Amino acid sequence: MVMTMDNLDKIRTEINEIDTEISKLFCRRMDCAAQVADYKAALGIAVTDAKRERAVLDRVRELTGEYAPAAEIVFATMMDVSRALQHGRLASGQEFLQSIEHAQLDLPPTYEARVVCQGVPGAFSDEAAAMLFPGARPSFVSGFGDVFAQVESGAADYGILPVENAFAGSVHEVYDLMTSHRLTITAAAEVSINHCLLCRHGADISKLSAVLSHPQALSQCAEFLTANGIAPLPYSNTAAAAAEVAAKSDDTLGAIASRRAAELYGLEVARDGIQTLSNNYTRFVAISHKSYIPPDADKISLLFALPHVTGSLYHILTRFASVGLNLTKLESRPTRGADFSYVFYVDFEGSLRDEATKRLLCALSEELTMFTFLGNYRDISSVAVSAAKCEHPME
Repeated sequence: MVMTMDNLDKIRTEINEIDTEISKLFCRRMDCAAQVADYKAALGIAVTDAKRERAVLDRVRELTGEYAPAAEIVFATMMDVSRALQHGRLASGQEFLQSIEHAQLDLPPTYEARVVCQGVPGAFSDEAAAMLFPGARPSFVSGFGDVFAQVESGAADYGILPVENAFAGSVHEVYDLMTSHRLTITAAAEVSINHCLLCRHGADISKLSAVLSHPQALSQCAEFLTANGIAPLPYSNTAAAAAEVAAKSDDTLGAIASRRAAELYGLEVARDGIQTLSNNYTRFVAISHKSYIPPDADKISLLFALPHVTGSLYHILTRFASVGLNLTKLESRPTRGADFSYVFYVDFEGSLRDEATKRLLCALSEELTMFTFLGNYRDISSVAVSAAKCEHPME
C-alpha cells in the first residue's frame, strides 16, 4: 500500500470510531461495577476479590495475543478505578473518617506551644521552630528519637524534625522513626540553609585541620572541605558542634554551622556560604500527638505498605492520578524484620475538604494491609513559593 496522508486520515478516522465504542463499553463496564457494589453491600462481601481480578487478567492475556502485556496494564487500571467506584458506593473507610472527624481545626496560639527540637539553640531546627511557632521558646534534646519520645509522652506539644535536604536528600532516620511512632504532622516549612565555616576569634583559618558538624552538613559542604584539605568530623548537631569548638582552646578545630550559631557561641565566621549547592534548603515538619487539620491545609502525608508483587506500586499511583493529585514525594523504606517488604512515605498536594481526595483515602485505608494517615497540614514552604511567583510573574 502506498503511504499517503489520505490513508493516514482514514486510519485515524477508524481509531476515532473504535475509541467511541471503547468509551461506550467502558461506561457499561463501570455501570456493571456499580451493580456489583450493590450486591456486595447486600451480601456483606469485601470489595477486593484478588482471585476474581487475577482470573479476569488471565482471560485478557489469552484473548489479546502479542498485545497481552499492554492489555493487562489497561485492564488492571480499569479494575483499579472500578474498585474505587465500588468503595465509594459502599461508603468504605468509616474508621478513617471517624479518625479525621476528631481532628481539631486550628492550632493553639503559637507562643503557648511547648516545642522540642533536636540539638541546641542556634541549630537550623531552631530556625524552623521560629517560622512555625513564632514566640515559642523551644527546648532541646540530643537525638531525633528523643523528639518523638517527648511528644509521645506529652512532655512537648510539637516536635520539629528535618525530613529532606535539597542536596543530601531524605533524613532516613526520621522516616524510620515515623514508621514506628504514630504521631501526626501538623505543619511544614523550608529553611534556607547557609553553612558557615566558624572558628575561634583570632584563629588562623589557613591552619584549620578539621571541622565538626552534623553528617548532613559535612556532606553538603564536602567540596569546600576537600578543596581546602580540612578533615570532616561528624557531630550530633551543627549548633552543638559550634558550642563544642567554642569550649575548646584548639585553633586548628572549626565548625560548620549557621551565622546565628556563631553569634550565640562567640565564634568568628571565617567563610560564609560554603555549601556546594547555593540554593540549599531543608524541609522541616512539626509532629504532634493531637491531630489538626486547619482550613488552609494544602499537603497530605501517608505511610502505607504494599505486597511484594509486580505492579503493586504502579496500581496505587494510578489511583492518585485518576483524581488529579500531584505527588511531591515518594520515599520507600525497608520494613524491619521482613525480607523484601517496604513501607512507602508519600506527600501530595491536597485537602480532605475535597470529596474525591477523601474518597480515595477511604478506599486505600480499606485496601492496604498497612495504612497510616500522617496528616493534612499547611506547608508554608509552598505558600511562600506561590507568593514569590505572584510578585515576580516573569521570572
